[in-house]
Amino acid sequence: MATHLSKLTSLILGTSLMATVASAAIGGELQKVMKARGLTENDIIHAAKTYTPSGGRDEFIVFSSGGQSGQIIVYGVPSMKILKYIAVFTPEPWQGYGYDEDSKKILAQGKIRGKSITWGDTHHPALSETKGVYDGKWLIINDKANPRLAVIDLNDFETKQIVVNPVFKSEHGGSFFTPNSKHILEACQYAAPYDNNYHPIEEYKETYRGGVTVWSFDPKIGRIKPKDSFTIEMPPYMQDLSDAGKGASFGWGFTNSFNTEMYTGGIEVGMPPFEAGMSRNDTDFLHVYNWKKLYQLSKNKKNVKVVNGMKVIPMSVAVANNALFLIPEPKSPHGVDVSPDGEYITICGKLDTHASVFKWSKIKKLIDNHEYAGKDPYGIPILDMKKSLHGQVELGLGPLHNQYGKNWKDGEIYTSLYVDSQIVKWNYKTLKVLDKVNVHYNVGHLCSMEGKSADPQGKYVISLNKLAIDRFNPVGPLHPQNHQLIDIRGKKMDLLYDMPIPLGEPHQAVAIRASKLHTEVRYKMGTNPKTGKMHVGKTLAGQERIVRKGNKVYIYGTLVRSHINPERITVNKGDTVIFYLTNLERAEDETHGFTVDNYNVHGSLEPGETVELKFKADREGVFPYYCTEFCSALHLEMMGYLMVKDPNKKYVSAQKLKMKKMSKAELKAEYEKTVAVNNATDAVIQSVVKFLKENHYEKYPTVKALVEDALDQYGKIPEQKKKADEAVKKGDYEKAILFENMIWQYMVKTADVGIRAKDLLVKKVATKQSPAAAAGERAFGEGGCGGCHVIGKVSSGPDLTGVLLRHENAEKWVKDFIMDPASKYDDPYVKSMIDYFNLKMPNQHMNEKEVKNIIEYLKWVDENANLF
Repeated sequence: MATHLSKLTSLILGTSLMATVASAAIGGELQKVMKARGLTENDIIHAAKTYTPSGGRDEFIVFSSGGQSGQIIVYGVPSMKILKYIAVFTPEPWQGYGYDEDSKKILAQGKIRGKSITWGDTHHPALSETKGVYDGKWLIINDKANPRLAVIDLNDFETKQIVVNPVFKSEHGGSFFTPNSKHILEACQYAAPYDNNYHPIEEYKETYRGGVTVWSFDPKIGRIKPKDSFTIEMPPYMQDLSDAGKGASFGWGFTNSFNTEMYTGGIEVGMPPFEAGMSRNDTDFLHVYNWKKLYQLSKNKKNVKVVNGMKVIPMSVAVANNALFLIPEPKSPHGVDVSPDGEYITICGKLDTHASVFKWSKIKKLIDNHEYAGKDPYGIPILDMKKSLHGQVELGLGPLHNQYGKNWKDGEIYTSLYVDSQIVKWNYKTLKVLDKVNVHYNVGHLCSMEGKSADPQGKYVISLNKLAIDRFNPVGPLHPQNHQLIDIRGKKMDLLYDMPIPLGEPHQAVAIRASKLHTEVRYKMGTNPKTGKMHVGKTLAGQERIVRKGNKVYIYGTLVRSHINPERITVNKGDTVIFYLTNLERAEDETHGFTVDNYNVHGSLEPGETVELKFKADREGVFPYYCTEFCSALHLEMMGYLMVKDPNKKYVSAQKLKMKKMSKAELKAEYEKTVAVNNATDAVIQSVVKFLKENHYEKYPTVKALVEDALDQYGKIPEQKKKADEAVKKGDYEKAILFENMIWQYMVKTADVGIRAKDLLVKKVATKQSPAAAAGERAFGEGGCGGCHVIGKVSSGPDLTGVLLRHENAEKWVKDFIMDPASKYDDPYVKSMIDYFNLKMPNQHMNEKEVKNIIEYLKWVDENANLF
């Protein structure tokens, strides 16, 4: 076992020095952990392959559909850590999506025939492409239940647009970018009449239709252009997933279908169910269409009819222009996936054990030669399946979807097997199966790293499993979904990790190199993220105001650590209240939230963002409002009051504030006490400033940004001090105290950020820690020492700076005290500390190695004592 672990540790740590250190621990801590948790050597290897250290970054970012949540799930690979839920089709409270007016406008774009749709079923995300390669700019997601597409800006991971398909009643085959992101393919799912009128099911073949909508997209601004888009009319064959041609097949689209039987059910009247009637034929149809040619044809009114505002190209027009064809394919197909060079199209049928690989050059030759095997009932030419095929290979039960590997030129491809619960690696050129790995359980889609682009990266495949069953702790009858990470870098695939997904049923996911994503950390002040433009309610410091226009009250407010301005608002019952709020922060990750209690509104304001909140003040009373994000030491104080009065009532005022009862002498004493506290606080700030300047904080950008933030807060003090001094001259100590309290708040915010800057600077200018000292610092923190001892400060216990200089044979003394504190409770020095702090040091049960490392850490502290 030790030999295996030694090899393992060398593999993980990489250098002979670190391997030697690790080898010493193998018989100890690592082996203890393995034994206690029942871990194998493979388990440790898998953990090392997925582990991302604290503060580390993943190589890939995955965007997964959120299924019935209507959202998108974002996580990293290989860590499999969930990073974010992107709000798309449904309200999401934390981000204020659907609770502020700006996001409500985005959701309103998704209304269908005037009806608000507050849920969605997201299925197939697609990343924008440049020359077939993911460019990290835009993300599209479809809603199967309500035929809609949404555009997400990857600059800030925010939904910018929702577009409803006006002729489809459902869709599944969306969304798929063309190689330069100029168009998006969206295929209908369940055939239905294009208009919104009643049509009996008996008219299915005559009035029900399928189709593919070719949406025009502007990749520069990231918006779908409905007026420049069109739909290709198709038979009611239940179109399914699609893919856009690339390379050799650029300009063409490929869409699967099922129910070529055009069966209409009727289980309630004794007919066989849909599942039986829709799978009688041996094959279904792959739709092959020249969307590029059809796009040009759609510009001529003679070639289209307009239904519900959408241009529709009839089948007859598409056929007459040699732009629409059918090819028989395995029955009930699901995935259709074009190879990175556009030459091969791989299709899997759920009810067929084979994968069928079609070859574009063969298909194109049949089209060019007008060599047809026949026509369907709607006059669409049918190409011969055998003449279109490169070949078939038996993979297993229930093949569904495909992803290409890094060695795609040599034929590397991966396919999910739903019934067999496996991922199979095979060669689509030689038609040979290479490897299989079991997954848990019943995989639907799979996701390789950029595996649907022209530049697959390989390395990993994620199996998006439909069932978890026994893989996680029980949480009731509704189980999470299970995304399993598989390492595909070796000859054999290796299952590394199970990740539970507790938000809806994800379907497809797409992965991109993290290095391609370039997100903002703050907005330009006053930005409306939903539009990317300046918000009409942009409010800067000093511009805060309350404006009444009739029965509408506009509050132009700001949020900054740690106050909301204004803090007191009075309106009349029946008024419409509109908040325009701007987050004035520039520091990264200093988000503020805002809500008015009991009014069902919430905004999330990232640095620089402006939002609008609107509601009717329909109840009399006092309603606190506050920042919902813990943003600073004075977070709880970041609040205000909305007071709603009934204009038809008369109120009796009863002011009983403390200062109203105080004499002038008492007010003066209170003022002097407040000033003394402020002076003491300022002394701390000046000591921090002195330290920062002496150690040239300006050399370190991160520290410099914090210092500038602190100085911005401190720069607001003189104005308040001037007001306080003027109040004192007038003998108005009550008002002077209020201004001095405001000064103290600015000082606390300054000190909060300034001390963070100092702590960060210490790490940058201090001498480098030895491995033992670094381990000692970890033990100091993890062992609970920091609960009482703060280096450089007296806290609940004494400052330990210089502790090794206070005693004879100090290292032994400190070691003995840590190992057995009670043995020194009667020591005169220790007794005096116990009396002073009214606290005895507990036994933290440190081992000798930990204590030795802590002493090395304390030596490092003493070497850098001037920094603490």
